[in-house]
Amino acid sequence: MKYRTLGNTGVQVSEVGLGTWQLGSADWGVVDEDDALAILHKSCDLGVNFFDTADVYGNGRSERVIGRFLRETRQPVYVATKLGRKGDDQGNWPPDFTLDYVRRHTQQSLKNLGVESLFLTQWHCIPTQAMRDGEVFDHLRTIQKQGLIQHWAVSVESVEEGLICLEQPDLTSMQVIYNIFRQKLTDELLPHAKAKGVGILARVPLASGLLSGRFTSDTTFGENDHRRYNRGGKVFNAGETFAGVPYEKGVRFAQEIKAMLNPTGGVTMAQLALRWVLDHEQVTSVIPGATRLSQAASNAAVSDLPPLSAEVHDRLRAYYAEHVEPTIVGAY
Repeated sequence: MKYRTLGNTGVQVSEVGLGTWQLGSADWGVVDEDDALAILHKSCDLGVNFFDTADVYGNGRSERVIGRFLRETRQPVYVATKLGRKGDDQGNWPPDFTLDYVRRHTQQSLKNLGVESLFLTQWHCIPTQAMRDGEVFDHLRTIQKQGLIQHWAVSVESVEEGLICLEQPDLTSMQVIYNIFRQKLTDELLPHAKAKGVGILARVPLASGLLSGRFTSDTTFGENDHRRYNRGGKVFNAGETFAGVPYEKGVRFAQEIKAMLNPTGGVTMAQLALRWVLDHEQVTSVIPGATRLSQAASNAAVSDLPPLSAEVHDRLRAYYAEHVEPTIVGAY
């Protein structure tokens, strides 16, 4: 496993991290807690030292599972969590993002994870206007001074939001949807983040599994799987599901991209799609999820793969511009 420095932290995190939305046992189907723990341990054994979670994943279940894992391991692990998608005391969203809101939800994450201070907390795709107003960042600075968090960051949905957040001088990192289907950020956001010394965490790197090349038009998903109920952004931002690409078209795109990647020698299309993300030096860590031990192992192995050729990158860029970009829906 190779490591890259995360923003202004001075900390070396694994360039392949682990996203744990799935481990919340909601929105992706059920993952047994023992299986979730095995995935965390397997990833750590393979050199993964960076886990990304959120207070809303399974209403705290993902954080609690990671908390149990932290009690079981002696390996140094860095956990990033998120806040801002939970409603207020009445369940309304978006709430008023007050300092009290931030403190209460941070304290709950501390309890769930069983730690005294959060390594990194991120605003979780809150409304653009709240980012533009800027007071939400002052709240994070306040609890940072109080020792509740060590570093703070953002998770955003669009280039516009990313550029707004980059105006904050002490921002550690930015989490973005970045994959072969979502290349707009390559020129419009990543260079600006690099110039500011802000780390990039790449989520949805496999477009909710489409870029594994395994799905067909007949593939079905469970009733509570967001890949069924959130197509086209019916419940939350469309980009979080299949990267905002209409499913039927995405299946066809994936097969044509697979031919360009030409996976051979035991290397899978999913691994090459993750390698594409890591080939961009501005990316600090790519954070695919895993619901099986084999997926955790496959993800971690990507760090040892050689970069894709310049010719492949050029072909993928041209294909995206001509075929994929015109189909994307949702904030981008």
